[in-house]
Amino acid sequence: MFTDENGKKWYKVGLHLHTTISDGKVTPERMARIYKNAGYDAVAMTDHWNYHDFDKIEDLEIISGCEYNIGSSNTVHDVMHIVGFGMKKDPKIDRNAAPQAVIDAINGVDGFAVLAHPHWSLNDKSDILPLKGFAAVEIYNAVSEAVMSNRAYSGYIIDSLANDGMYLPIIATDDAHYYNGHDNTRGFVMVAAKSGSAEDVLAALKAGDFYASQGPHLEVCREGDKIIARCSPCVTIAFMSNSAWAPDRMVRGDSVTYAEYTVKDFEKWLRVEVCDRAGNFAWSNIIEL
Repeated sequence: MFTDENGKKWYKVGLHLHTTISDGKVTPERMARIYKNAGYDAVAMTDHWNYHDFDKIEDLEIISGCEYNIGSSNTVHDVMHIVGFGMKKDPKIDRNAAPQAVIDAINGVDGFAVLAHPHWSLNDKSDILPLKGFAAVEIYNAVSEAVMSNRAYSGYIIDSLANDGMYLPIIATDDAHYYNGHDNTRGFVMVAAKSGSAEDVLAALKAGDFYASQGPHLEVCREGDKIIARCSPCVTIAFMSNSAWAPDRMVRGDSVTYAEYTVKDFEKWLRVEVCDRAGNFAWSNIIEL
């Protein structure tokens, strides 16, 4: 838990990881110790096709979860992974279910359906736009970076969807499998919740009171025609939108903590990315303009 300068409490939450229950390399108990020691307040256990209910392991709050991987290894043929977390019970999804049926089943038990690593899966807009009911999308997925380098970041897909009017909330995750330092405790969400309990974390996520991060703190607000970003010391603050170019889009410096951007008349949406000196990013949710 992190308390900012205004006294607001932020809880560190991991929303996509695996254990020996499916294809992860560590037990649930070892996973919980790793994340607890890294300052996490809660995580969702999302083993493939193995629903895990709300729990507490090694004094770490566990949010219910499961990952439903559709397709196999050939991205030519409809690979799509959907993570569900916060479900009140096992949605009991058939392994041959289509993506919309998976989303509907997760939502049917009050869960959050997340489009996982769309860049890694090479999902196209045509795959995603017809689907209804996603609660979020992963902008960063650590295991994708660990095993495939440049396919960890899905910002291009998220921005392209926004251009078509699909404004999905943004999360960063680990999708941890190997726990070798490359795919664990790398991506998370910081949630402004009443407490670190699963109930309060899920309520804050539903309200949109969170941002995605690898480390930097980030808060974004709108004041009139300006978007204002405040962050922990970073080297870049970037304002991403449907504008191809804008003179005030990027702010650089050795220790930048504040930037503002004037909304252009034709802009439909905007989000903020910041990067610190160590190369760690944080990402805001999309603001519909």
